[in-house]
Amino acid sequence: MSKVLDSIRVLEIGGLGPGPFCAMHLADLGADVISVVREAENTGPTGTLLNRGKRSVFADLKSEAGKQLVLALVASADVLIEGMRPGVMERLGLGPEECLRVNPKLVYGRMTGWGQDGPLAPRAGHDNNYASVAGALWGCSPADARPVSSFAMVGDIGGGALYLMTGLLAGIIQARQTGKGTVVDAAIVDGAAHMLNLALSARQRGMVADERGQSMYDSAPFYDTYLCADGKHITIGSIEPQFYALLLQTLGLAGDPDFASPQHDRAAWPKRRARLQAIFIQHPREHWQQVFESTDVCFGAVLSPLEASQHPHMKARGVYNEQGGVLQAAPAPRFDGVAYDTPLACKAGAHTREVLDELAKGVDGRIWINR
Repeated sequence: MSKVLDSIRVLEIGGLGPGPFCAMHLADLGADVISVVREAENTGPTGTLLNRGKRSVFADLKSEAGKQLVLALVASADVLIEGMRPGVMERLGLGPEECLRVNPKLVYGRMTGWGQDGPLAPRAGHDNNYASVAGALWGCSPADARPVSSFAMVGDIGGGALYLMTGLLAGIIQARQTGKGTVVDAAIVDGAAHMLNLALSARQRGMVADERGQSMYDSAPFYDTYLCADGKHITIGSIEPQFYALLLQTLGLAGDPDFASPQHDRAAWPKRRARLQAIFIQHPREHWQQVFESTDVCFGAVLSPLEASQHPHMKARGVYNEQGGVLQAAPAPRFDGVAYDTPLACKAGAHTREVLDELAKGVDGRIWINR
């Protein structure tokens, strides 16, 4: 099957987290991705999930041979992805200046947490650090609990990998229109902050406060997470009046005195939350799924990834699958209603000889990759 990014060639300098995820996403959509890794990164007979759809080559970037291999691959690439600290690629002789000299149309993608400049640029960090400094971790909990984000979602993936991908695709369009490449500085702090613009728009309209626990989204009883009898949780998001009315009707609370005043009567919210807590704790999560999933209450059970893979909706769409016993999510999004098959993961370095043989097929002195 032809895929939307079949014409894109990507060179990934192997790293951790958001860079490899972005390269995997590009490979999911059809890009030819060659990942350059150290031999020490051998991950066993099957390779890691983030290697799916890629070709993998061993190289020591500190050696002259490794440097020349990368530059040879740069010559025919649309994109390079690297996730080193600022200045490392330059010290290796593989920075943007050297690579764009070899290939002026190259889109050089730089994936970092803090960015290429600024006081924190040279400092180490992880997903939670970037999300917290960006302001994105602040609202990730009830006001009386410590802010905790879902692993890698807010920073590495949301603010990092997906913004890098947006920048790379925009750069490719520009390069194909103008013949000129570009350097994409994808900092997780930038992307995580940019994602807050929806919340900042709500703040502008008075819907989000500057103090935790004072906004509809972190204090309203009709937009919250509730504990069930089996220790599992459900979410309610009945914001709109018609959905709120349906919630009350479904729970038998439509004429209840505690719910008589308007929906946004903040003084009544604590008592209403306590009432809802007392109701939801009476039955297990599955009971509430049976009650609400066929309605427009705006309901969702809190599922683990394994549980999610077995949910009827997720199964019907084929969102999850297993390969070699490894649970993974299928490529997204879909195009013309078609879901792409999940590529296989490769072992680190598995394509070293294949790629070297391709590079040996020079034409008129040029180095190229024969597709």
